[in-house]
Amino acid sequence: MTNSIAWLLILLAAVNSTLGNLFLKKSSTPGGDLIAMVFNPYFIAGLAFYGINVLLFAKALEVLPVSMAYPVLAGVGFLFLVFASSVLLGEMVGLYQGLGILLILAGVILLAKG
Repeated sequence: MTNSIAWLLILLAAVNSTLGNLFLKKSSTPGGDLIAMVFNPYFIAGLAFYGINVLLFAKALEVLPVSMAYPVLAGVGFLFLVFASSVLLGEMVGLYQGLGILLILAGVILLAKG
């Protein structure tokens, strides 16, 4: 596998992590029963996307150092999640959050070039 394919797997893993988080959010209900949540289809979908995330990440680690791959996965996943939760769930991004996102993006770029 080439480094380019491995980085593509990292991006796909970040997408799956984002989807997993969105489905977990959809499955959660305030004061809900823990057992009922485990059998909620949205919760199960969230776990499935997390599982795919782990598989893609593990495959990418065949050629990428974990010290670079994980921070990029976490940073990109966070960026995707902030964007998706804003668009799909109507969650607001404040000024300080926006500045934090820019810092994370700068860090991801520096790590990927490292």
